[in-house]
Amino acid sequence: MSKGLTPQRPVLHLSGTKLSIALERLINASEPLGGIERFAEAVRLKSTVFQDRLADGKAATLSRASFDEIVPLMSTVRRRIQPLLQETPWPEISAAIEALLFRAHDTTVANSRISTFESDLRLKIKGAEPQLPVGEHESDRQAHRTSERFLRDLAAELLHNTLPEHYPLMHRWIWDTKANSGVVRQIWHDPNGGGDDVDHIVIDLSDTYETHLVLREELSQFLSDNGVFRDMLWHVDLLCAQIYGDYISAQGGAYLKADFVSEGDPLEHTRRILGLDRVAGKRLRAKHFIDGEAEAPPLKLIS
Repeated sequence: MSKGLTPQRPVLHLSGTKLSIALERLINASEPLGGIERFAEAVRLKSTVFQDRLADGKAATLSRASFDEIVPLMSTVRRRIQPLLQETPWPEISAAIEALLFRAHDTTVANSRISTFESDLRLKIKGAEPQLPVGEHESDRQAHRTSERFLRDLAAELLHNTLPEHYPLMHRWIWDTKANSGVVRQIWHDPNGGGDDVDHIVIDLSDTYETHLVLREELSQFLSDNGVFRDMLWHVDLLCAQIYGDYISAQGGAYLKADFVSEGDPLEHTRRILGLDRVAGKRLRAKHFIDGEAEAPPLKLIS
């Protein structure tokens, strides 16, 4: 499925077989819920919530209460963000969010935009980092620093959901160069003769904006070739979530198990990855949001 790309753009070697299997599973699992189109509408509504609070300069006046309403919709962020919110004054966090989204229609600086956001908030976390208590080791502090990697996912969530046409999904579960894991690995095809068996190879691919943009283009073309012509942005999101959800299921929920612990429902992981498991009601309104750590019914649009 690789295309003739310019030298500046990454070349992706994606497996048509793996993609077809994932799409078939997604379609079949969505049928009892009203079809994949209904599921895509739920993803679109989630993005609308972010746009209502952050688009068109609204990030400059974002309140802590409004931010708390969207935190449950960010599945890879909601469990990890509490230390940041507790240790850092809200004006400093809101200023970083405003800077991230300021003139964000300019995607030529997307990578530096995300890096600046990460480094700014990481410094604030470290500035608030307490001295190690007696009996604790440097490994404890290192574990804390590793947990700061959620800042990349936070930037990805805010950019993609606020400006979905400009920013594709760029979460670490899509592609994480350091871990060499994510959706990309699950649908990779080894161009050096290994076929679809890529378990033992290192995929030499950056996790920059350009990589994620090309991935969305390739997946959009695949979906178009398979009869999807409307709401392409949301169908791509669904397909990615299904691919990674299948991976989590195959691993028995071992990876990211703190965020995705469930069984039985073939779309449970898909919903959770997209942050659609913590809201109830046919419309995503503020009063329907449930605390990120509380029990909540699934979104009625897709349940």
